Amino acid sequence: MVEQRYKAVLAVIGDGRTVTEVAASWQVSRQTVHAWLARYEESGLEGLADRSHRPASCPHQMGATVEIAVLEARRKHPGWGPRRIVHELSKAGLVTSESGVYRALRRAGLVEPGRRRREQREWKRWERGRPNELWQLDVVGGIGLADGTSIKCLTGIDDHSRYVVSAALMTRERTQAVCDAFEAALRRHGVPEQVLTDNGKVFTGRFNHPPTEVLFDRICRVNGIEHLLTKPRSEPDPVSRTVSVW
Repeated sequence: MVEQRYKAVLAVIGDGRTVTEVAASWQVSRQTVHAWLARYEESGLEGLADRSHRPASCPHQMGATVEIAVLEARRKHPGWGPRRIVHELSKAGLVTSESGVYRALRRAGLVEPGRRRREQREWKRWERGRPNELWQLDVVGGIGLADGTSIKCLTGIDDHSRYVVSAALMTRERTQAVCDAFEAALRRHGVPEQVLTDNGKVFTGRFNHPPTEVLFDRICRVNGIEHLLTKPRSEPDPVSRTVSVW
């Protein structure tokens, strides 16, 4: 490669050929030929050798002080992962990132490549194949008003389209208010095959002693809707809590 570049340089400075002609002959850009000429003028033949593309500096490189603190924290607490180490170092005013901590631990041989622990989630969401196959319903609260009070909302989404079928506000989570909002959604959007709710008393009386049929369950039975319940003490589908009203 050095010889080829040297011949290109000589073609310009020795034979008097233009940079454009030389670039076309060597199938490189004019900027490349100009760079070869400048490097040859500065360092001679050695300047035409391959150069490292490694940057002279890296603004995101972890500082020595921070890296020492990372390794010391891991030495004292072998069970700490990158997230915990970042949290603890932030208390001392040392700023870094989880990915930076992970790379520092790898350089020190304290973690195996490809064995980075990932957050485990127990919930799974299966999207239904068509609209009105399943609705997800939930009562959420803590919606603050200007006067300092708060209200609740019966939220409902279609599991297939993620379309909001209910966003009814109520001052308190009462059976009648929830069921009125549910029936209004049925009249407006049609009857789903299934609904999924938590185990709240406004939704079901299956866990009462003895079990009873509450108004919500009765509406489902009358309309031929299968009422599904989430696993006790489990979180509902996170999408239902973050979806926007269309």
